[in-house]
Amino acid sequence: MNKRLNITLPEETVRLMDRVAGKGRRSSLIDRAVRRYVKEETRANLRKQLAASYKAHAEADLQLAEDWFPLDEQAANLGGR
Repeated sequence: MNKRLNITLPEETVRLMDRVAGKGRRSSLIDRAVRRYVKEETRANLRKQLAASYKAHAEADLQLAEDWFPLDEQAANLGGR
């Protein structure tokens, strides 16, 4: 189902759209552009959330690795005999 919208764009933007898609294909171009923008923004937001999570848990993760390192070394040495 499609919905008709009345939007206002700068003349230069309309000229660019017409050059790329043609007058009869403006809606398709806008649809693809909006979908691409939303997809990229979603990815960017996910990256920001992941980075924040990594930073928030970095100290605990490092401590866990330091706690387990001697045991891992010990297990490796036992397996090599």
